[in-house]
Amino acid sequence: MAKWTAFPYDNAGFRHDKASLKKHWARLHLGDAEPWPKETAVQEAWIHFHAGEFQQACEAGLAAGGAGVTVANKAQAIYATYLEQKEKTKLEMFLAVAERASAQQAEQPDNPNAYYWQAYALGRYSQGISVVKALAQGLGTQVKQALEKAVALQPKHADAHIALGAFHAEVIDKVGKLLGRTQGADTATGLAMFEQALKLNPHSAIAMIERANGLVMLEGDKRLKLAEQLYAAAAACEPMDAMECLDVELAREEIEE
Repeated sequence: MAKWTAFPYDNAGFRHDKASLKKHWARLHLGDAEPWPKETAVQEAWIHFHAGEFQQACEAGLAAGGAGVTVANKAQAIYATYLEQKEKTKLEMFLAVAERASAQQAEQPDNPNAYYWQAYALGRYSQGISVVKALAQGLGTQVKQALEKAVALQPKHADAHIALGAFHAEVIDKVGKLLGRTQGADTATGLAMFEQALKLNPHSAIAMIERANGLVMLEGDKRLKLAEQLYAAAAACEPMDAMECLDVELAREEIEE
């Protein structure tokens, strides 16, 4: 595996031992509702993840197997989204996550994050190749079905609600409401998903960012003021780990532009 780009911010406040990881677990995993792992090797992989050591987290998760696959998928997906510079590598990484998550579903059919990370990776891949092209390949249906399965298995999965909201918004934004309906995209459902995500995880910078983007996609310029307020709130969030730090920095960069 080629060396991944290092996390570019100070991670001193994001380092955990097993005791502090367990203590903060519920807050750290409010977004993905991942249960506390029993295996020491998986706990260690999560320690790497939260510190922004994404490559170590991925490698440790894959080596641990089982629940460790979820750490590996999350680490690779978040790294590809925020830190990988080469577009080709980024798309390959998303496809690899989607394939692993699909295999994980066969082994762990009741694991909501097996479906969520498949959907997340395919969604990001779709954005990379163009949403319209992805819809023509049937990827939209796969993303929607996987996210709905994740929510059905874990109704408190805030991140799956965010991603479902983003699915509805992206499809309608790219192909319009009429064609969007043929893909199962609906404005009211999209808006409701964003709201529910923030109810489940009210301190989530990414939920605020995605809701801001979704509001403008679904309802146009009249929602710009609220979108700006959401971005400001996201930029003011106090990150609890490296991933949240990347979300907050994204909001700050957007405001500065």
